[in-house]
Amino acid sequence: MAFLQVHFWSPVLLKQAAFYAVVPQQGRGPFPVLYLLHGLSDDHAIWHRRTRIEIYAERYPLIVVMPDGFRGFYTDHHEGPAYGRYIVEDVIGFAERLLPAARKRSGRCIGGLSMGGYGAVRLALAHPKLFVSAHSHSGAFNLGGQRQRRGRDEFRRIFGPRPQGSAHDVFALARKLKRRGGPWPKLKLDCGTEDFLIQDNRDLHAFLTREKIPHQYGGHPGGHTWDYWDLHIREALAFHARALGLPVE
Repeated sequence: MAFLQVHFWSPVLLKQAAFYAVVPQQGRGPFPVLYLLHGLSDDHAIWHRRTRIEIYAERYPLIVVMPDGFRGFYTDHHEGPAYGRYIVEDVIGFAERLLPAARKRSGRCIGGLSMGGYGAVRLALAHPKLFVSAHSHSGAFNLGGQRQRRGRDEFRRIFGPRPQGSAHDVFALARKLKRRGGPWPKLKLDCGTEDFLIQDNRDLHAFLTREKIPHQYGGHPGGHTWDYWDLHIREALAFHARALGLPVE
């Protein structure tokens, strides 16, 4: 795999931004792309620093793009930057101009952990014609609970005073997409059973089950740790490979 460090101007954010990417060196492409999102306190380097994502991705003819998501939750802020548009327009747009990347839904997937798990599911449900599949590890899906109140000023600026039912709310986005009849991205959720976000994930799993929305869910031993995410990103890669029509060992 080739490893790229990319710095570019974001017209949406009006500032410099960055992503890391690993790109197959064999074959001519275009290759499908996994957009892999980080959590709240990290940046675009963290997946490459704390996991063996480059080694795991070698099994597939697949590009992995790891963008800087700042503390933006990958959504357009009630008061502030449009971090959802930034991913869709700037990151994906520039990656597809720069890299030998597939430029169609059947060649795009998205995933992430914690804030990035929420962001991946939110973006896939908000833009179902862009992504064939989405996965979340330890997703932060509860926009109205106690954790939000502890950071109420920051979260109010991001999500607004009443996020439930809005374009920030993955439950509302799923209901809206169900009324429209899709297209549905394939969904995979998992969380450690000792993770402080386990109830968020159980709640979303229960909701999707009640609504008869197809998805995969797994609760596994572990906490909100890189040991957990390094283990389960391997399963996520195989999940996306199947959705993309790639061979899986």
